[in-house]
Amino acid sequence: MTDILLNAKDLYKSYSGKPALSGVSVELHAGEMVVLLGSNGAGKSTLLQLLTGLFSPDKGQIQVLGHDMRTHASRALAGLGVVFQQSALDLDLTVQANLLFHTDLHGMPRTLARQRIASGLGAMGLTAQADSVVRSLSGGTRRKVELVRAMLHQPKVLLMDEATVGLDPASRQQLLTTVRGLTGSHGVAVLWATHLVEEIKVADRLILLNKGVVRFAGSVDDFMAQTTGNDLHEELLKALSPE
Repeated sequence: MTDILLNAKDLYKSYSGKPALSGVSVELHAGEMVVLLGSNGAGKSTLLQLLTGLFSPDKGQIQVLGHDMRTHASRALAGLGVVFQQSALDLDLTVQANLLFHTDLHGMPRTLARQRIASGLGAMGLTAQADSVVRSLSGGTRRKVELVRAMLHQPKVLLMDEATVGLDPASRQQLLTTVRGLTGSHGVAVLWATHLVEEIKVADRLILLNKGVVRFAGSVDDFMAQTTGNDLHEELLKALSPE
């Protein structure tokens, strides 16, 4: 794969003098799903905050679709879809109103916005929930709405930050399967951040992050080839354990 949609090089970030990321690099290719695995406090959320432009790295460079995050932030961000760990939906608005607010922020004409919303909800089996108030929906359904919202402006890169936290196993699996499907049907590049080892089964590539440092980047097969054991779950836990 040569079509690099997101390229982050040598990222450093510290808070109050304490390193959160130290020399982290990430590439995402079109049609690829990369799982970013790390325990709580490994630096996953910090990395996602940098990639989404919420904070700037102390050092390093981020490009999305060839646009530099520092110098052309609006162009870079236009290529991103994001589902954060904490829900950003307005609980007191309907699903439709939440989605229209998003399309308004992107300057999308209302006719086109309504078409994409109807299509997105239909694809997720949520057409009947369009006029439901978000507060009345289950956690899994809310996550589906957030995924619909993230894809409305047709981004080429999708960032999922601990998106399955709090979901039941069935909802978690459905979300994983749906996002995995976007890589094939739309050529989207996905970075899926998680602390759950079982979620790596959807990965084309795996990035292990521990204490702000990339400990491994490559396929699951490559990871197992460099270990001495034969239990993937056990070897991953060893790789992510505090030193």
